[in-house]
Amino acid sequence: MAQPGLAASPWPWRINAAPKNDNGAWNADLVIDLRLARRCRAFGGAGRGLAAHGVEARVSAPGDAEFAALLARAGVPLAPAFAPVREWAKEMINRSRSASPEDRARLIAGQATEIVARQYEALSLAAEGCDAVVAFGLFPSCAAARMVAEQRGMRYMLGTFCPIWLPSPHNRPHEYPSHPLPAGVTDNRLLWEMDIRTKNALFGEAINGQRASLGLPPVQNVRDYVYGKRVLLACDPTLGPWPGSDLIDAVQAGAFIQPDERPLPGALKAFLDAGPPRVYVGFGSISVASEAGHAAIEAIRARGLRTVIAQGWAGLGPIDDRDDCFAVGEVNQQALFGRVAAVIHHGGAGTTVAAARAGAAQVIVPQIGDQPYWARRVAELGIGAAHDGPVPTVKSLSAALEVALARKTRVHAAALAGKIRADGAEVAARLLIKSLGESSR
Repeated sequence: MAQPGLAASPWPWRINAAPKNDNGAWNADLVIDLRLARRCRAFGGAGRGLAAHGVEARVSAPGDAEFAALLARAGVPLAPAFAPVREWAKEMINRSRSASPEDRARLIAGQATEIVARQYEALSLAAEGCDAVVAFGLFPSCAAARMVAEQRGMRYMLGTFCPIWLPSPHNRPHEYPSHPLPAGVTDNRLLWEMDIRTKNALFGEAINGQRASLGLPPVQNVRDYVYGKRVLLACDPTLGPWPGSDLIDAVQAGAFIQPDERPLPGALKAFLDAGPPRVYVGFGSISVASEAGHAAIEAIRARGLRTVIAQGWAGLGPIDDRDDCFAVGEVNQQALFGRVAAVIHHGGAGTTVAAARAGAAQVIVPQIGDQPYWARRVAELGIGAAHDGPVPTVKSLSAALEVALARKTRVHAAALAGKIRADGAEVAARLLIKSLGESSR
């Protein structure tokens, strides 16, 4: 019997048609989730895992050149989402930066309407001939994926990269602008009930408006509609364990890790081979202020160490012409992280697991979304330090580096590396084929 095809996306996944021969969270603070590069790597790994089972995988992602290149290396076809994300995201961030909580809530709702409509159109084209859809990413984008699946009679599953997005008595829901969690309420079950009302308020009009345009009846609970019957949790169980919940059915597969065989550039290898130990600094696709990179370089210098700084979307780089700082673009982090004393980063799920798997101590400067969770987990596991707040200074990073570079921390980081599973994509492929196959019976 033909296997169903699967596909993925940092906005949503889609599951592609059976071969002819035989997987959010909305970031309320900044309106749009920018943690895309590591996620494209993850989806590339998942796509390869599915292909190994005879399943054709198609990934829908923003059409930016960097994401297309990541998926091309994995050999997974790209079906572009409704728009390239970099410039659009910067515009949304600029709009939200000076807005009041009420204005930001209205901005979220307005952008949700745009995303649902435009993404529904893009996914309808991408889903031609598909059997199922697995959606990761922005809540409105996943809603569009669910509607495409509903209209076409396709199977559907939601996925997420962090357990905090899932209803559970063990954690509180995300707090949205103009919808604060009530002070003094400690009953997480009650808070998750309130989360249903919050998501209805923010996203209900966008989702039900699109449903009306399709001739579909409204849904009363948009959160549970998007979450579906079962959720795929794609994070490492050592780093982000799922304690289970009677509020939702979730299955943990492990992190989607795509092996990277690219060699490091010659100039970078020469820098790594010469002089004192190195510390990596990178904030991925999060547009942090240049002052963060400046503070990191100064803090690293103060300890007599050298810096490898990732340019990222913030365009970080050396602060002067001294030879103790080397700037890199897109690079093989799996190879690089094994050669640095510590990794300073924003706390994205992908970067966190890459550093942990390499045995590198970490300093996480969390910015948005699930990043404070990963910072807390790194500190709890004794493999690094959680920076207090999103704006680092030389003093605050120096204190965090002192923790990360301590012998005890480095020993813990090296020991934990062997516990990070590399089979998450393979486990997910088998789970998806089994679960989605059962749902079609």
